[in-house]
Amino acid sequence: MMNKTNDEKEMSLLGHIGELRGHLLRCVIAVVVCGFIVGFNINWIIDSIFFGPVRNDFPTFRLINFLSHQITGQSAIELPADFPVRVQKLYQQFNVMMAVSVVGGIVLAFPYIVWELWRFISPALHPREKKNSVWLINSVWLLFMLGVLCGYFLILPFAINFGVVFKISDIIEPLYDLSDYAALFFQIVIGMGVVFLFPIIVYFLTVIGILTPMFLRTYRRHAIVVIMVIAAVITPADVLSMMMAALPLLVLYELSIALCARTYRKVQKESVLVKG
Repeated sequence: MMNKTNDEKEMSLLGHIGELRGHLLRCVIAVVVCGFIVGFNINWIIDSIFFGPVRNDFPTFRLINFLSHQITGQSAIELPADFPVRVQKLYQQFNVMMAVSVVGGIVLAFPYIVWELWRFISPALHPREKKNSVWLINSVWLLFMLGVLCGYFLILPFAINFGVVFKISDIIEPLYDLSDYAALFFQIVIGMGVVFLFPIIVYFLTVIGILTPMFLRTYRRHAIVVIMVIAAVITPADVLSMMMAALPLLVLYELSIALCARTYRKVQKESVLVKG
């Protein structure tokens, strides 16, 4: 009888591993398909999206200049007409194309990846837990996409503007490296997408009893220092882009405190009902 029980547990474990493998395989297929979609449109994506923030007609610059014209009568940001980019290695353009295709595929497939992982976890949840987890699953990909958009439209343009405008001598002619630009692009855009998942981490830590709203409020000053460090890591060395990255993170931290407080009250109430 004991051997039969052990065999059933082993089969159950192998079954879960096989099911997880199926979900992960579908996630990989989704990334590959989305990567091919990006790859087949790579010329338009590179010209319109990848190099979009280096042009004066980028939406962020247009908005800032519109507001500046209303106040001062002149443009606040004026980038050079040309953004000279060079390649130093034979396969550098190919490598950047592959990186853009892979990262773009992950971003496009991210909602599906989250959905697949939820499909794997959901059978083990109670109906009430499953119902409550729907908003959480949607929050994961929504926050990630919001972080990506924040990095692309809010932080990357200012980082590029500083790098282009800053000069130590008029003798130096700018000539930008393609791989260096790609690294900056991914660092800011994907970095902000990952950092925006902080409320989800706060939620899980609160549910399992590790984190409390009192802790987040008590160490708010320490959190501000950590946020500034994270903003400095995500962005280049200029103060403006670092502050632009820190601002949404500070707002996110305050929202996380409110989420933690709400979740903590709910957990405490459920624990009282169980004990009662």
